[in-house]
Amino acid sequence: MQKLIDAIFSIQNATDFERCAMEVYRYQRANVPVYKEFVDLLNRPEPTTVAQIPFLPISFFKTHRILADGKAPEVVFKSSGTTGMQRSQHFVAETALYERSFLPTFEQFIGKLSDTIIFALLPNYIEQGESSLVYMVDRLIQETKDPLSGFYLEQANVLLEAIAVGRKSGKRLILFGVSYALMDLAAMQVDLSDVTIIETGGMKGRRKEMTKEELHAELKSGFSTDYISSEYGMSELLSQAYSDQAGLFETPPWMKVLLREVNDPFSQLASNKTGGVNVIDLANVYSCSFIETQDLGRMENGKFRLLGRFDHSDVRGCNLLVS
Repeated sequence: MQKLIDAIFSIQNATDFERCAMEVYRYQRANVPVYKEFVDLLNRPEPTTVAQIPFLPISFFKTHRILADGKAPEVVFKSSGTTGMQRSQHFVAETALYERSFLPTFEQFIGKLSDTIIFALLPNYIEQGESSLVYMVDRLIQETKDPLSGFYLEQANVLLEAIAVGRKSGKRLILFGVSYALMDLAAMQVDLSDVTIIETGGMKGRRKEMTKEELHAELKSGFSTDYISSEYGMSELLSQAYSDQAGLFETPPWMKVLLREVNDPFSQLASNKTGGVNVIDLANVYSCSFIETQDLGRMENGKFRLLGRFDHSDVRGCNLLVS
């Protein structure tokens, strides 16, 4: 198994990805009981290419223990949500896989951690606990090895004072925040034009949901900045995507997004058409790497744009409803 894991994190091209994805599929088909039963019930021909692999609806993480036989969870991550909402559970067999995924991904798309100070504004994730996002950001903070890096909850003045001190360091400043907390801070009209702002997490019932374009417009105005980044991740995944200045998300080599027809989960879409987002996350080797989300998106030049969510689906932490 270690050979496959090493191959996953060494993917260089589409051929490598196809080979690893098929091997992961065969492993999960044989060793993850929930996924095996799901595929059996579909009664479809056995896949010979990645395009034919069935995607497990993400709602299964709320109702089933999705974990390979013989593995015990080192940690159980739970999704965020509003009060009373049933939370998804991701039984993670090896946290080392999570770290092996998110550490290089952050440095690939955001910057070198040793040259960075990270300020985290994630109050509701701290309150609810068992958050994969808090685990990730805490680990990123540790890797910066800077005393100013840390969680600032809703202490706006303390946060702004720390940013002011951080400016003197010459390091890159990162503000990682849940959407509603960033909106509260932006309402103070503070100049953060020299800070890279990464939003995630939605409004959590604290504010009216907005499209990502509306949210970014308000944040850019409040912070006097030209660009807001986003992180696309969820408790059910061990990998993340980050958006560029055009609002398009890029994935690490072991993660891929495919689009499906809205009314036919087994039909894939070409670029520049809106469809449901399917995620392949090969870091999920011991749970399920092939997940059918409730997000809507569109592929553009090999990257993807988030457009909202399906009607009647839960308001998830990492996405915004289309108004």
